[in-house]
Parts: sequence; structure tokens; C-alpha cells
Amino acid sequence: MNRNKAEGALAGAAERKAAERIVREVKEDLAARQEQRRLLERGWELSMNFLAGNQYCCVGPDGELEEEAPRYPWQYRRVFNHIAPVIDTRCAKLASMRPELSVRAASDRESDLRTAKVAANVLKAVWEENDFAAAADKATMWSETCGTSFYKIFWDERAGRQIGVRDGKPLFEGGVRIAALSPFELYPDDLGGERIEEQGSILHARAVRTDEIERLYGVHVAGGDIREFSFAPRSAPLHATGVAGGVDGIVHDAALVIERYVRPTAALPEGRLTVVAGDVLVHDGPLPYCNGAGGSRAFPFVKQCAIELSGSFFGGSIVDRLIPVQRAFNAVKNRKHEFLNRLTMGVLAVEDGSVDTDELAEEGLAPGKILVYRQGATPPRMLGADSLPPDFRSEEEFLLDEFTLVSGVSEISSSSANGTRITSATGLQLLIDLDDTRLAVTRGSIARAVREAGRQALRLMRQFAGPQRLMRMTGEGGKVELLYFGASDISSDDVVFETESGGIHSPAENRSLLYEIYDMGLLSDEDGKVSADTKRRVLNALGFGGLQNARGLDGLHANKAAEENLRLLTEEVPTDGFDDHAVHIYEHVRFLLSDECGERDKVKARFERHIAAHRRAENAKKYPDKEKENGREG
Repeated sequence: MNRNKAEGALAGAAERKAAERIVREVKEDLAARQEQRRLLERGWELSMNFLAGNQYCCVGPDGELEEEAPRYPWQYRRVFNHIAPVIDTRCAKLASMRPELSVRAASDRESDLRTAKVAANVLKAVWEENDFAAAADKATMWSETCGTSFYKIFWDERAGRQIGVRDGKPLFEGGVRIAALSPFELYPDDLGGERIEEQGSILHARAVRTDEIERLYGVHVAGGDIREFSFAPRSAPLHATGVAGGVDGIVHDAALVIERYVRPTAALPEGRLTVVAGDVLVHDGPLPYCNGAGGSRAFPFVKQCAIELSGSFFGGSIVDRLIPVQRAFNAVKNRKHEFLNRLTMGVLAVEDGSVDTDELAEEGLAPGKILVYRQGATPPRMLGADSLPPDFRSEEEFLLDEFTLVSGVSEISSSSANGTRITSATGLQLLIDLDDTRLAVTRGSIARAVREAGRQALRLMRQFAGPQRLMRMTGEGGKVELLYFGASDISSDDVVFETESGGIHSPAENRSLLYEIYDMGLLSDEDGKVSADTKRRVLNALGFGGLQNARGLDGLHANKAAEENLRLLTEEVPTDGFDDHAVHIYEHVRFLLSDECGERDKVKARFERHIAAHRRAENAKKYPDKEKENGREG
């Protein structure tokens, strides 16, 4: 007994030493990566300060942010922030162009169509549960400010409906979570690797409150005040955090949580995930998610850049490009106002001893003031130019043009002002199209990030959804369905993601183009009629998908025919008198022509008998007198 206790104590001590070693390695790894990209972080903090309006700061000789002191105490140091409206305009335009994901079936087989339908509705449900529009807006703001942002796609076991109780604790069905991350939180091992897949390991560090750590990991750690972006303790000196103007917030009663993700290798075929909370090792094991291509394990992160840079993991930002122009603009405006003050208040030339200079300096030259000077002395006189030099105006206009050139946002987009002589609608539309084209690179990065986030979300649902899961979904014809699906029903590798708002056109332009196509009759059949399915697709493209409920019963009949297709594979199905036989015939024939039906003669014969029954019933409705005559002849 004593020997077993001794062996257990030795094993426990060895485990504690191993855990302490891992914690120390992770923290040292984080410190090394922080030092490696220290100048990058200072640049991000400088951009954040300029966007917030604190524009009299710079990176000092020691590589830290510091306040710029005025050269003279009387100098104006007002800020005329043109960076903020530029970023607001860019974010608004990018939000209006954000692609919407849809899932297209790999073939016309019914199984592929059902897979695409399930995947599309699952993806839509995940987007709504996570309020993906808000997360995308946050990620776009980070990428526009600092150049790069990230999405983290992970599985939350505490999400969804409660399905039971395990060990006295509630058990939930779980769900996919998508979070937008700032570039401060992710630390790659290679700053020169452009893609996430090229990284050998990635650290995700964040400040988390101690009660949240206890809820997530079941351990209690000591908390303190931590700076939100630099992850330094609050007691650290300001110059050590590189923050000027108070941009870096404080998280109270928090500890640093570090997650180290290691890519799968020959030595680690499933990769490795190590999680350290404070000074406690809370997890050390393989990568949890099969979110890569072909079911491989990969990093749960997606990168989004404003300006992608060659040979750099992190992208460039528009704010960084605008900082020199903003500095020059502030200088011109302040010197201009100083000159105007000299014109209005004046600069006095006073002979020594002729007046009381202390009184004059304190009170100035108020209107109606009586200025008494010594008899025989030269009276005080005003100095300075008589008018504002034109150089101020020309330089100010030049810098405003520089804002437009560097940011890619013209006056038409930012202020609805037309600074050109173009007045025709076609010419103005070309200017707007050119303005949108300047955002093509950024919009492409956003589209790739959204598409990859959708792929990873479906792969996580496929991994963790389980054999049976209930979900509300909207079917064709506006029919609300309660769908039971399993992980096998979701195959992200068999679907294609496509953007509904593709091209370089805005949503308004796409709607106008759709109206023209509709008016030209390109959506009509040979009889000049628009099919019900085409009408549904047009309504969805115009954003009025809810009106499909008012289209009649075609969608419901199509759903009923689809259910009959599955039943006809195994049994005879009679027709109903209330069926829309034309819709049923169309759906049954389409199923017969697809690969899903196969080459089984019995199945085809069963379908042919069912279709023939529909044709007889349809003819009976169209020609009731002829049917009666045939009945009498029979």
C-alpha cells in the first residue's frame, strides 16, 4: 500500500513538472513572438490612434509610441480628421458588397440536391445564430484599420438546445461559433508566410475574465488587470505597452489564455493543441477539428486582409497610407488658422518703454481700447500681411485630392459631391463603377474569407452534428419544415460555394440589370410565360423572398411530388384528386431523367404508371365531355 502511494506521488510530481515545463515553453514562445513583431504592433497602434483622433503621436527612436511635443507653446495642434470618414465610407461600401453564400448541388441527382438543400439551410442557420453580419463588420473594421483580421470557427459544446443531463450538469447539442479576432490576438511562427496553411504553429492569446476561465475550463486562476491589446499587466509602464492616448483598454480581474495550435506533421499526424490559462495547463492534445480539405485537421482560423502584401503574413492598411497625408493636412490647416489669427488679432510692434507691455499682452487690443504711449515715442503699429496667401488654399486642395487618391474613395462616395464637370448619367455611373473597382482587391479578400469560413462551419457540423439533429428550415414555396438530419447528410466537399452578389456591381445595379433582363423576355419560355420556379428565383434575387408565400400552391405541389418520388422507388403511389397534375408530371419526369432513378425497370414502370394516371386525370379536367363520352363507349 505504501509502495503504491509512493509511486502515485512520484507520478503526480512528474506530471506537475511536465505541465509546468509546457506552461513555461508556451509563455516563452509567446514572448519571443511578441518581440519579433513588436514594430508591427506599434504600427497598428499608431493607426488606431490616428483613426481615433489622437494624431500627434509617433514611433520614437526606441520603437515605442510617444506623444509629439509642440515646437512652440503657442502653436495650434487641432486635429482635422479625414481618416475616420474615409474608413467609414470604405466599410459601408464593403458591407454592401459582402457576398452571400449559397450551396449548389454537384449534380442533378436527388441525393445531391438534398445535400445541397440541407447544407444551404444549415449554413444559413449558423450565419443567423452567430449574427455573422456583425462579426463581418467587426472584422472589416479591424482589417481596414490594422490591415488584417481573422475569423475563428470553433465548436461550442454549450450552444444549442439542452438535450439531457450528464453527471448532474446540463448537456447541450452544441453548435458552431464564429468570432472576429483582431490581429493583436494571433501570433504566427513565420511572419513571411503569406497563408495560414503555411504556418507551422499559431498562438492565440487573449485576456479572459477569471470567472469565464472557470466556466470554460473548470480551473480557478489568479486574476489582475491586463491591457487588452498588448497583453501586458496594468502595472507595466506606459512606454512598455506602446500605447499613446489611451487606446489600449483594461480588462479587470482577468488572466491571459494562450492557445498554441501546431500543424499536423509526420511526428504529430493529428497536430497538437495546448491551452494555458494563467499559470495552469488546462489542455494538451491533438487538434480537435477535422476542418481541413478531405477531413484533415487544420487551424480553425481564416485570414482577411485590406491590402495583401507579398512575403508578409499580415496585410497593409489604408490608415497607414493615409497617415502622412493627414499629418500634412493638419499642419496646413493649423498654420492657416494661425495666419488668420494674426490678420484678425494682429502682431504689434512696440517701441521699448513706450507703453505698458504687460498690460497690452494681458488684455490685448479690445475694440474701442484707448492705447496710451509715452509722449515723443513711436506709436505701436500692426505687422503682417494684408490678405491670406493663395498657397494655403492650393495646398489644402492638393492634400484633399491626395486623400482621394490614396484611399480609393472619391467625393461621389464620401460626400455625394461631384467635383468633375461630368453631368450625364452614363458618365457618373462610370465614375461610380471606377470607384467600386478600386475596392476589388479588398472585396476579393473578404469573399475568400467568407467562403472559407462557410466551408469550415459545414465541416464542423459534419463532424459534431451527430446521427440525428433537428433544425427549422425554409423549403421551396415558403414551406417551413422541421428537418431531422445527421452528419452524413452534410458533405462540404460535394458542394460549390458561389456568391449571389458576384461581379463588380452593387446590389442596386444588380437589381436594375435583373429588371432589364425580365423586361426583355429572356426569362420566359417559348410561350412567353415565366415559370413558377423562375419567379421564385427572381423574387429571392430582388430580396422579396417572403412574397413567394403569395404565389399560390405550386411550391407545395412540387414538395408533394418530391415526396412521392421517394415513395415510388419502393411502392405504388396513387394520385389525389386535388393534385396539380402538370406540376406533378414535371417533377416526376425530371426525377426519371436524373441519375438518381437508375436503370431499374420496375421503378421506371411504376413511375410510368403513376405519370399515366396523372395524365388521365389532367385530361379529365380539361375535357370532361370527352371523358364522359369515352365512359359511355366503354
